[in-house]
Amino acid sequence: MEITEIRDITDRIKDNVSKVILGKEQVVELLIAAMYAGGHVLIEDTPGTGKTTLAKALAKSISGEFKRVQFTPDLMPSDITGINVYSQKTGEFNLVKGPVFTNILLADEINRATPRTQSSLLEAMEEEQVTIDGVTMKLTEPFMVLATDNPIETIGTYPLPEAQLDRFMMRISMGDNDIEHELAIIDKYIKDTPLEEISAVVSGEDISKIKERIKSVFVHQCVRKYLVDIIFATRENSRLSYGASTRATLTLLRVSQSYAAMRGRDYVEPEDVKFLAPYVLEHRVMPYGANLDEGKKIINDLIRTIEVPVENWES
Repeated sequence: MEITEIRDITDRIKDNVSKVILGKEQVVELLIAAMYAGGHVLIEDTPGTGKTTLAKALAKSISGEFKRVQFTPDLMPSDITGINVYSQKTGEFNLVKGPVFTNILLADEINRATPRTQSSLLEAMEEEQVTIDGVTMKLTEPFMVLATDNPIETIGTYPLPEAQLDRFMMRISMGDNDIEHELAIIDKYIKDTPLEEISAVVSGEDISKIKERIKSVFVHQCVRKYLVDIIFATRENSRLSYGASTRATLTLLRVSQSYAAMRGRDYVEPEDVKFLAPYVLEHRVMPYGANLDEGKKIINDLIRTIEVPVENWES
């Protein structure tokens, strides 16, 4: 697949989703970049900001299957992955697949489930497979988890373990609308239901081809060094109790390749890495005092101290 095709497909998806979600172009771009890179996204925001609608619109745009799981304290791992049920009629066990067997899985309010249930997604997110009663099954391609986390409620919630957070390629926020966009939403929804009116603009097969193509997007040695300098800066920063892992290094690399291809380039620029680093790293570092909100500020501060390469990174 040519890079120009990836840019055209990206524009079609963005235009399609924008019929439903207004004023969130950057959020949509980040989701698409993560999807192309084979990653998952944690959306941390207050209720009613359009997270579910965004996930459904993205699934419809790629002709994908969408499933939603409402995470609660009594949710069991088998409610997500599936379970073998004994049939008295046949005398055999039959597999009832869980909602994880889909293209876009919305894990709504993931922090309301117990750590045991949260961990049931680890294998699916890392290896795109699920093991039930010793039998391993591949998940549908493409597969993406969009998890939501309500930051304003703490009663009845369980903080996500670091191992779980590290499986998310990015953590983003929908953010509030300005007056202009809030009025536009009223105009859009006062009579119609835009989500029902959009249809697929690309296929899941196209997304799979893009995932393979972005792996060959060129990353100059100086850009690689710039990326690694950012990672090591998090490990050596005195305001952080621990920094980003090697998984974070590879994640930032892959999503930078994805972001470059979305813009019609066959090479990564330092600005791609610089822009994406806070979204990729903020939930992977631990500020002293466990003040997670400081993570993004610290990442932005240390990025400003790292010299940006000026070499010709196109070849």
